[in-house]
Amino acid sequence: MTPSLGTVTPQQMHFAEPLPLASGAALAAGYHLVYETYGTLNAARSNAVLVCHALNAGAHVAGLDANGQTGWWDNLVGPGKPLDTNRFFVIGVNNPGSCFGSSGPMHINPANGRAWGADFPVVTVEDWVDAQARLVQRLGIERLAAVIGGSLGGMQALAWTLRHPARVQHCIAVATAPSLSAQNIAFNEVARRAIITDPDFHGGHYYAHGVVPRRGLRVARMIGHITYLSDDSMEAKFGRRIRRALGGDGVSGDDAPFAYTTQDIEFQIESYLRHQGDKFSEYFDANTYLLITRALDYFDPARAHGGNLAAAFEPARDNRFLLVSFTTDWRFAPARSREIVKALVDNRIAVSYAEIDAPHGHDAFLLDDARYHGVLRATFERVFAEVTGDV
Repeated sequence: MTPSLGTVTPQQMHFAEPLPLASGAALAAGYHLVYETYGTLNAARSNAVLVCHALNAGAHVAGLDANGQTGWWDNLVGPGKPLDTNRFFVIGVNNPGSCFGSSGPMHINPANGRAWGADFPVVTVEDWVDAQARLVQRLGIERLAAVIGGSLGGMQALAWTLRHPARVQHCIAVATAPSLSAQNIAFNEVARRAIITDPDFHGGHYYAHGVVPRRGLRVARMIGHITYLSDDSMEAKFGRRIRRALGGDGVSGDDAPFAYTTQDIEFQIESYLRHQGDKFSEYFDANTYLLITRALDYFDPARAHGGNLAAAFEPARDNRFLLVSFTTDWRFAPARSREIVKALVDNRIAVSYAEIDAPHGHDAFLLDDARYHGVLRATFERVFAEVTGDV
């Protein structure tokens, strides 16, 4: 079915002034951000909603791009959908450091005229939010009706209320956490190590060598993809089914003959993971993967407050929050969302929380679920009532 927004043309915004970064460095003057918009900004400029992307997504949130690819959250954003573009002006921004159009490692470093590569400055969630805030300001929007994101995008939505609380009314953070656990950081490090130790990585300057560290990217994606799925969903989809045996396709069952060496693909789950890894290595940039997973690792607003998350959220006293989690999401477990809820309640900040019983694991935030979408639809109904004054 054709997405109801039709074909969407990305836009590009250039910035003449450098962007100060949390590291103390700066993104050099002349950087650019790619973004897409859907719907119409009202006369009061009060109906704008910013969508923040996760690790391997970008500004193409909804509709079709020039290649006919559907936006990564098209089931949520569009006419008549939970985030209704007949009511809201929706903005999707590709963050700096990404590989989907905005200034990143693949672009030219103005200091030497060569691709940035590994020299692209380290960026954080807070840096991305500051970059987004500049773009929103240039669009003439003083205050966002809402910021929404899932996973790493949810961290950005939370950071908006900490860095620019007066510029956003509602924060909708889905399948996210106030910081990564040690286990999550460990998964990220193993994935990064797979990339860095690929012989084609060349210290991050593989562009100059005309190669791509595909082997490392494949393994990194396979590791990540396992963490996005629940045990139940993997069991239901693949179980212990055999891909093939003795040269015949479609053989399945626990008693299928051993047809392969230890290096070959036998189980369907192996075939699926290798397919995901191969596909990812064709379109994603290795330096971007390193940058984004580091930004994930660094996010920890409580750190500056001695580990006190409630103290970190004091600036957000006038914001309103919705937190959504999924029961089988073990990478960003519901307990982590409840930590945020408690910090908000401790500050007497308005917050709603929905814990959805869903079998899909972390990927549930991208999928169709009537209860999940019902919660979001109801929330955006309230946001729209505030925008129109019908409250």
